[in-house]
Amino acid sequence: DLHSFPTRRSSDLHIAVKLIASEPPADTIAGIPVNYDESKVGVYTLPDPLTMTNGKKVKSAATWINKRRPELVKLFEEFQFGKAPGKPADLHFNLFDKGTPVFNGTAIRKQVTVYFTKDSADHKMDLLIYLPANTNKPAPLLLNVSFMPNSVMVEDAGIRPGYMWSRDGKRVPATTSAFRKFDVEKFIKNGIGVALVYYGDIEPDFKSGLPYGIRSQYLRGAEKPAADEWGAIAAWAWGLSRAMDYFETDKDIDAKKIAVTGASRLGKTVLWTGASDQRFAMVIASISGEGGAALSRRNFGETVAHITDTARYFYQFAPNYHSYSYKLNELPVDGHLLISLIAPRPLLLQTGNTDFWSDPKGEFLAAIAAEPVYKLFGKNGPGAIEFPAPGDTTLLNPLGYYMHDGGHTVLPSDYDIFIKYMLKYLFP
Repeated sequence: DLHSFPTRRSSDLHIAVKLIASEPPADTIAGIPVNYDESKVGVYTLPDPLTMTNGKKVKSAATWINKRRPELVKLFEEFQFGKAPGKPADLHFNLFDKGTPVFNGTAIRKQVTVYFTKDSADHKMDLLIYLPANTNKPAPLLLNVSFMPNSVMVEDAGIRPGYMWSRDGKRVPATTSAFRKFDVEKFIKNGIGVALVYYGDIEPDFKSGLPYGIRSQYLRGAEKPAADEWGAIAAWAWGLSRAMDYFETDKDIDAKKIAVTGASRLGKTVLWTGASDQRFAMVIASISGEGGAALSRRNFGETVAHITDTARYFYQFAPNYHSYSYKLNELPVDGHLLISLIAPRPLLLQTGNTDFWSDPKGEFLAAIAAEPVYKLFGKNGPGAIEFPAPGDTTLLNPLGYYMHDGGHTVLPSDYDIFIKYMLKYLFP
């Protein structure tokens, strides 16, 4: 369960995943009941993505872009993810690895430190970039936000050693080798570059992490964010936008063809990244679940009450989000509205058929509910069809859906689907 393991000790990660995968779903989480019975989902009404808050209908792409979309972004900022600052004035880059041939000369590796502040070495992130060699044009790129530092993610001895967070707020060397490696070469062979960034470089992922991350630089003396200020997910998304700031300066990267991907809480992160920063040309959101693509109003698996409980992940969201734990029908936003904010750019939702906690059917239904927005631009979503079988690749539409046979993870075979999707929509 990727919702659980990132806060464990690094040496326990692989074992934790195996244990959780073999256990039956819990009846309660944080003392809150969990429903896995379709007959008990309940009745709900979704907000219409094409009806503005003043009741007027959206009938054109121009009205969506100029009126309804900005309205929805503000609602998500206020009630779910929190308001984040813009590009920092002191943002600067250090390209300390300017281009090293790797993988038998098929790729060029670059490494960049992105500094968020002028004087503090504590607020920075390392970008690891691989680009296809022997090409005369800028490369499309997949930006992967990762649970582990770059030096753990790829088999490459030339990567700068990474650090990760301990529970007591200290950065410790990342030494585990149990985490699944990212198959960079698979993308390189298809003409696609890869960039990786460790989410902990931007903001720690634990309840007491606020003093150590980038959000601490914007508190202005307050002990905690205001009710509508950014949580950790918005901070991670903010960091991905700073990666895009670098990509726009690199002549070897096609900054207009950047796809962004992440899994679980980082699936939520890339959805918000694409919603809040339209420079990203594509979003591939894996197993994003509650607070991501799944419908909050649908009582199945994880709920807003579970995810915002003070024993769990309240710090990832704006404090306002918690106040809707038990009044979801009053929540101004939901998963289908988040999906709609990516339109008309390609969006692929990747789920798993046994990942009941994240509600793969709830993500599918959210995509159907968001499709009218894509239709404004002449783009297709899943359409009015039955819930697909695992492995069905017929729904790789501009608003796409793919479900593997398995649980809360990204399988090696899923990356083949990602490549197919990128080749279909980024290369023409």
